[in-house]
Parts: sequence; structure tokens; C-alpha cells
Amino acid sequence: MDVAPEQVARLARLCRLELSPEEVREVAAELGRMLGRMDALDRLDTAGVEPMYRVSPEVNVLREDEAAPSWAREELLAAAPAADGGAYLTPQAVE
Repeated sequence: MDVAPEQVARLARLCRLELSPEEVREVAAELGRMLGRMDALDRLDTAGVEPMYRVSPEVNVLREDEAAPSWAREELLAAAPAADGGAYLTPQAVE
């Protein structure tokens, strides 16, 4: 599939990208190759293929959510540059 360099130049302008004429030609050629591959995939007969939701067969690879002991608040606050009443004090970010 052919992609016109003018289309790439317009898209680059909209994306605020500065591309040289050589880069525009390279991107146009690469986009053309990518769209050609997508076109080839689009022509495949998938009538008997069951849709997939994921590529790998794993369903849930996460561990169980279990309560576990945590750090003591006093230990964590001891490392803070400034703390007050059980919370970290941070510099003001918004006026």
C-alpha cells in the first residue's frame, strides 16, 4: 500500500514533528510496508477460527491477595525528613 509523502508531512506537522524530506520519504515507505502487512492479514480466511481474548493460555498469573504484616508506622516515619502526627510532611507544591 502506498503512502504519499505529502500525507506523512501533513501528519508530522499536526504532531509538531520536524522531519527532513529524506525522513518523510523513509517514514512514508515504512508506513506503506506496515499497511501492506495489515492488508495481507485482512485477506486471511478466519471463518473457522475461534476468537481469542489473549495470546497466552494463562488466566490469572497474579498471587492471591492475602493480608500480611506491614512495616511499623514509627519505623517508616523515622526515615522521613519531616513528619507530623503520623504523616509525612512535604513542601507545598501548589500556591
